[in-house]
Amino acid sequence: MMSPEQNELMTRVGPGTKCGALMRHYWHPVALADELPAERPAKPVRVLGQDFVLFRDERGRHGLLDRDCPHRGADLAFGRIEDGGLRCLFHGWLFDVDGKCLETPAEPEGSVLCRRVRQRSYPVVVKNGIVFAYLGPIEEGGEAPAFPDFDCFLAPGTHAFAFKGLIECNWLQALEVGIDPAHASYLHRFYEDEDTGAAYGKQFRSASSDSDIPMTRLLREFPRPKLDVEATDYGLRLFALRKLNEQHTHVRVTNLVFPYAFVIPMSSEMTITQWHVPIDDTSCYWYAIFTSFGKPVDHAAMREQRLKLYQLPDYRPLIGRHNDYGYSVAEQKNQTFTGMGFDINVHDQWAVESQGRIQDRTREHLGTTDKAIVAYRRMLLSAIGQVGNGERPIMWLDRQRAATIRGPVAIDGMGPTEGWEAYWKDVDVRRRRGSSWAADTVPPLVA
Repeated sequence: MMSPEQNELMTRVGPGTKCGALMRHYWHPVALADELPAERPAKPVRVLGQDFVLFRDERGRHGLLDRDCPHRGADLAFGRIEDGGLRCLFHGWLFDVDGKCLETPAEPEGSVLCRRVRQRSYPVVVKNGIVFAYLGPIEEGGEAPAFPDFDCFLAPGTHAFAFKGLIECNWLQALEVGIDPAHASYLHRFYEDEDTGAAYGKQFRSASSDSDIPMTRLLREFPRPKLDVEATDYGLRLFALRKLNEQHTHVRVTNLVFPYAFVIPMSSEMTITQWHVPIDDTSCYWYAIFTSFGKPVDHAAMREQRLKLYQLPDYRPLIGRHNDYGYSVAEQKNQTFTGMGFDINVHDQWAVESQGRIQDRTREHLGTTDKAIVAYRRMLLSAIGQVGNGERPIMWLDRQRAATIRGPVAIDGMGPTEGWEAYWKDVDVRRRRGSSWAADTVPPLVA
């Protein structure tokens, strides 16, 4: 059982907190690239309890600055994009993407004040539709950590689609639902199977690799998976095994990428890499890159499908706490286990938000199926301690190390009961070899 002090330590991420110090050692999604349209490429963002302004200048360069102008504290998120930077509306002070003050136009002719002023800036990189920022320390003469060669970053834009959604609870409980493979047999149980041919862009709807059995049926009829967890250089690898008979076992491989992402299969040819980014201690955004190893992603269809569920500009769910997650007694009797519709994001949202804004883990009674959650919490507490001792934590990567971390492999497949350990690697190799872009990206583990 967790102590109140441990729960507090793991969930608080604002400035001056120990977990916040850990989190500032990593790159964080801060916006979708689509959120900076040509007519107004600037927006406020809040991450880890801090307020920033994100913008793109006339040359196409992205910048992230502290939101309060260093002159008198006015809000730079309302600034004008012009003359090579972001101009504050209060007195016209102009800042470039690196935080350099270019002009203080209200000052007397010949003033050199701007040479002594600098707004704090943060490194920004755009990866397949998501704007990432590094908010942490950089040693003098050093660089921000490097990105690993994950599939979601290596895939061409034609084969990747990015989206996000708001969750109104602490980031940790939002993450933990993704490393709990057992819940899918209950929370996402449907009593009728859909046509797998119409399952595009929907998790748990299509058939697994080497099978024509709908995933919904597998989850419903085999609700006691055997779970295993192993440590990796990027975090954790999770195995969920559903034994159908002496010959066949359904194999699902998912991953926890430290500090707060998971990589899971969406279908036989598509994976989801999803980050759970703390806005503050009581809310977070999930960001996801859907990566296809087969055909190019149908961006229009994927976006249309998701915009039926989320309201812009905040990407707030249309079905949520405010309308009881669409709960229907009639539906719960014979259509879905939850009575909350057929979108699994709604199910997950209810599960994590119903625990409270910050879950009280001192009241838990964990079971065998929670072994990945236990392993992750131990990893998180260890990493917090490492940073507190001045060490670099897991997944702080230099360029050389980043190039060695590939994948990670995420598959759903119907494999042999004896020999499933080799089967999941073979599925990944076959998928990559048949891909127009991933043939040369086989992780060392399965090469």
